[in-house]
Amino acid sequence: MVIAITGGGTGGHLSIAKALGLACKEQNIQTVYIGGVKGQDREWFEKSDIFTNVFFLDSVPVVNQKGIKKIHAFNKNILQAIQAKKIMKNLGVKACISVGGFCAASGGFGSLFGRIPLFIHEQNAFMGSLNKLLKPFCKMFFSSFTFPNSIIMPYPTNAIFFQTQRIRKHLDSMLFLGGSQGAKAINDFALAIAKNLHEKGIRIIHQTGRADFNRVETAYRELGFVTQSLSSFVNHIDSVLQTNPQSSIFDTQGALQKEVILFDFSENLSSIMAMSDFCISRAGASSLWELTSNGLPTLFVPYPYAAKNHQYFNAKFLSDKDCAKMYSEEEIKEYCKTSASKEKLLAEIFSIPLEKYSRDLIHCAQKDGAKEIVAKVIESLNP
Repeated sequence: MVIAITGGGTGGHLSIAKALGLACKEQNIQTVYIGGVKGQDREWFEKSDIFTNVFFLDSVPVVNQKGIKKIHAFNKNILQAIQAKKIMKNLGVKACISVGGFCAASGGFGSLFGRIPLFIHEQNAFMGSLNKLLKPFCKMFFSSFTFPNSIIMPYPTNAIFFQTQRIRKHLDSMLFLGGSQGAKAINDFALAIAKNLHEKGIRIIHQTGRADFNRVETAYRELGFVTQSLSSFVNHIDSVLQTNPQSSIFDTQGALQKEVILFDFSENLSSIMAMSDFCISRAGASSLWELTSNGLPTLFVPYPYAAKNHQYFNAKFLSDKDCAKMYSEEEIKEYCKTSASKEKLLAEIFSIPLEKYSRDLIHCAQKDGAKEIVAKVIESLNP
């Protein structure tokens, strides 16, 4: 059997494509990946051994286009969809799973043109425009959030985030997580409260994103901090724990307490989350479910310009369950204007019942989402 997986553009969509691809590979199902040329798709999968074949088509976004540009974008995507149909027909694809993102248009429409059963995974709590358009024509619609006529499934989170989960009881370290692309607002927030955190004995672990790393590193140094690379810190921790496996990571780091662990990007976020007791993060769906699976209490700062404001609805899903905090970017900026307001915000963070949040988050997360989705697809093809 051959299954096509289409969509991507950003890390959130691509992580789902990867999880589904690996789930298929474990069951000896051949997979074809159909992505785009304008996002991170090539970076993730061009040399990957997960998929039997990979194709990158020139899909373009339609949603934010107007007038002639919108018509041109739509026509271009139709041509790419015809190309995707030919690819799937030639390779004998029996089903197509869309993971969203504008580049999923080629594979999504291509499967419909070729009368190949289409399955959709909606990663966010607010449905994307493409998924809304394709949903009436798909065979099954999967999500970890509640939508009409959908099948609720565990989010396809990598198993490593469950393996490194733990119950947090004390706040000794804080992770600032803006995603692979970074988030200037979160970077600025970390810098604004860095001295306050140091005074309270809190270790800072900070992912800046590649574009903002140099600026943030310079700013920390101007504040009197010494920055340490993630790799050197991890190597030191490994040597300490080999000597004494019962050591607390941070209790053994007396000489390093005044340092900031700073990095631009890492593929080992599960270990980084495991080091952390609290997180400040954007609310992309994959990050949200990885943090949930790890049991890491989080204050979410949704990206205000995300399509349909979907990050707000993602974070609201957990904040409504009283196992996460959510502040808007504007609220965070207001809190950082004066020393008194910064202390007020930190007091609110320190009043969070970490153990309750941590246990509730772990209760919200379920394993094997990718395997269950693939199983449902196969079951529907072989009734």
